[in-house]
Amino acid sequence: MKNQYAIIIGILEYVRNLLIGLQTSLSHLYSVKKSGLIALLSSQFSALSKYKIDCFHLKEQFPNILLILSISTMFFFSCQEDNFDTSSGITLEFSLDTLMFDTVFTELGSATRIIKAYNRHNRPIEIQKIFLEEGDQSRFRMNVDGYTVSPNGTVMTNTNGNVVDTGEPLPPIPVAGNDSIYIFMEVTIDPDEPLSVSPFVIYEKLKFETNGNSQEVILEAFGQNANYFPDRFQGRNINLYTCDMGIETWDDPKPYVLYGVLFIDSCEIVIPAGTDIYVHGGIVNSGGGVFYNDGIWFFGPDSKLTMEGELGNPITIQGDRLEEPFQDVSGQWGGIRLGTGNNIHTIKHTIIKNSIVGIRVDSMANLELCNSEIRNTSNAGLLGVHANINAKNSLFVDNGANSVQLEFGGNYDFKYCTMANYGSDVSSLRLTNVLCLDQTCFDCLGNDLNASFTNCIVSGSRNDEINFFDRDCNGEAFNVSFQNCIVKVNELLEDYPDFFTANCINSTCYTLPSDENLFFDTFEGDYHLDTLSFAEEKAIPLLGLELDLEGVSRDATMPDLGCYEYVY
Repeated sequence: MKNQYAIIIGILEYVRNLLIGLQTSLSHLYSVKKSGLIALLSSQFSALSKYKIDCFHLKEQFPNILLILSISTMFFFSCQEDNFDTSSGITLEFSLDTLMFDTVFTELGSATRIIKAYNRHNRPIEIQKIFLEEGDQSRFRMNVDGYTVSPNGTVMTNTNGNVVDTGEPLPPIPVAGNDSIYIFMEVTIDPDEPLSVSPFVIYEKLKFETNGNSQEVILEAFGQNANYFPDRFQGRNINLYTCDMGIETWDDPKPYVLYGVLFIDSCEIVIPAGTDIYVHGGIVNSGGGVFYNDGIWFFGPDSKLTMEGELGNPITIQGDRLEEPFQDVSGQWGGIRLGTGNNIHTIKHTIIKNSIVGIRVDSMANLELCNSEIRNTSNAGLLGVHANINAKNSLFVDNGANSVQLEFGGNYDFKYCTMANYGSDVSSLRLTNVLCLDQTCFDCLGNDLNASFTNCIVSGSRNDEINFFDRDCNGEAFNVSFQNCIVKVNELLEDYPDFFTANCINSTCYTLPSDENLFFDTFEGDYHLDTLSFAEEKAIPLLGLELDLEGVSRDATMPDLGCYEYVY
């Protein structure tokens, strides 16, 4: 026991001498900012220095010793932290750039995940602000370095069991040199809430501000019980999916959410009627300054897409943001791309909307498109590149580029289709037989173009809604014909003065008079024929197409043009 006391007394003697020596130095520091702390330390130093440390005085002065050690430690760390690095080049480093809550909830529940923010610099720094981008609308909650923080970045406190917002901003958070802090994030999901409240993928940014520099960490959570395809761990990746030349049918009653870029190889995907498919899109940084569009459904050479929608029970493919402000926002996901191959892809009774490109059909790929809608795209609705496409009873409207764009030749047949592009300075229909290799198209490649349009409407807000680009690279054909179609042309006639005789079979192209109406309400996206529409009774009957897009019987002798028959 005496040896133990001797050791303790020796340590405390050293500490006493050290603190007495520090008293002089401390009296010169922080005379204003920490004057109260200095006074407290000084009084305790004075009390301790009067004693010769022995066992009796050790017991008597032990509380003073503990107080001095605690306050001194706090003081010196405080002094150290006050020497913050405030240079403008200071940034944080994070344990991850996307924090994913990978739980798919089948009932109401919560999940918590952790982010670490690192200070990789030698000197301490302060994080001035940490907040959630959506503010009060956020589904996430956070705890930062011991503070419970509201989405707006104010401090929450627990009062009598109730967590309330104090309204006080989160104070600057210090991070010691070469150290880190923990940030705990929580989300609560009720998968039974409507999609407008709890979308498939809840996406938000956690924002940081340090020395004038803004940084962010992406937060993602799954708000519905759905089939996340290929799985919920593959978001923002390019994913290869195969079923070894087999057939896979997506017949789960829960909706499907495509997450990332999905490349289908050696597999036929069959989509039954009534299936809802939502695509999570966005811009992805793959590193090295390379960016690409997320949310692309790509079918390779040995793959096949069969969409078996039915009248009254269509398939729907759209972005996964279903809140009211996103209902008509184009460009939310990449689109469907049918790669080079000999398989025949079939799409029936399907609605495709809010993508960048609706469907792209690559060289020599084959598409049968029936009774379908491609609308509200930020680029082309239907893009064929030296492809083979048969389209019937289909609607292509509200597109940021051409509603139908047929490039580099190919074989195309359109019957009872409506192509209308209002509010855009791009023609509804574009046809070319070349692929330009330079800006002047002096160097080019060509393919024969064979395209026919029967009982179609090609209209929009421009004077010219048809654009031809016929370049003779190596004697390629440019065969384009219209039969019983409404066309809107003006300047095109300067380059093709014989258009109405050479390209319109039996001179059956109709130009829309300026005082005539076509559609019910283009501003509201309603392309049914208006009362006394100019398109009524101008088509010719076609075998096998006795019903329109919505199953309305067409007149047996004088049907209407476009995808809709007028209902009296």
